[in-house]
Amino acid sequence: MSEAEAVAIVLLVGGMMYAIFGGADFGAGLWQLRPPAGELGERVTRRIDYSLTPVWEANHVWLIFILVVLWTGFPEAFGAVMTTLYIPLALAAVGIVLRGANFAFRHAITGTSLAWATRLFAISSVLTPFFMGTVVGAVASGEVPPDGGGDPMGSWTGLLPLLIGAMFVATGAYLAAVFLVHDARTADEGDVAAHFRRCALGAAVAAGALAAGGVFALRADARFVYDGLTGPGLPLVVLSALAGLGALVLLARGKDDRLTALGQRPVAVGAVAMVIWGWGVAQHPYLLPPEGGSEGLTIEAAAAASGALTTILVVFGIAAILILPAIGLLYVLSQRSLLE
Repeated sequence: MSEAEAVAIVLLVGGMMYAIFGGADFGAGLWQLRPPAGELGERVTRRIDYSLTPVWEANHVWLIFILVVLWTGFPEAFGAVMTTLYIPLALAAVGIVLRGANFAFRHAITGTSLAWATRLFAISSVLTPFFMGTVVGAVASGEVPPDGGGDPMGSWTGLLPLLIGAMFVATGAYLAAVFLVHDARTADEGDVAAHFRRCALGAAVAAGALAAGGVFALRADARFVYDGLTGPGLPLVVLSALAGLGALVLLARGKDDRLTALGQRPVAVGAVAMVIWGWGVAQHPYLLPPEGGSEGLTIEAAAAASGALTTILVVFGIAAILILPAIGLLYVLSQRSLLE
């Protein structure tokens, strides 16, 4: 394995972590669009706030990590993406700012202002993952020329980018609901857990339907990635499907036994993680796949100088030793309700 491929794996790890934790963070906001009426709705809102507050900023560390690694490790690919997809990326950034501001504001305001803050928090929680998904879809469909300067509108408004954007939203909603089922059950909030279980089942069905449609869109608009997913990446796709089915079975059981408590979150996370790794295998050895007449951009061709790649790997190793345990401790303390 070359240094460039090692850095590409580091980039994929960051993408996986952001898809899981950042995705669940966005998904929790989506469930604020139309909360249940009455007292149940109030307790649903409190549960979302209580679960998100200790960790919501830490979840987005992974986005910064992805951008820095892409910029320093693969500057040519970074430039191509930024000069082509700056509109959806800017809209996603606006959504992140609006979401964070309104999540903070609604802890300090009341009345009509509180209602507006909650509404903006929920809407931006949908828009941000959607626009991020369109970026991934545009890259997969070969809409990003290696030298940059692609169509700023048409590159991300095709069928495949829009489907992947919707899949990002549905997947985040699914992960969030699964996490919140566990949190509500741990807090002995049976009716809140039941509400989020229904949400998780609905989001899983939506994500499955979008994934089925995405297969046909991939075959039509991103043949290189499609061939990779049905070739070298197929075992990971199968594992993802099995994990997804396992999560659905545990959710549909509607029981609070030890099997459900221990298995629900790992299999849900595993389903998402396997798709991401399968996508990485399918796209190898390209950062920008050869599609639509484009020659694409390989990992080796896009890589920065050897010194920069070595620095990234060293810093990642140090971060893995010092920072990852701290983030893990944060999640553990949050799950044990030891943070205020």
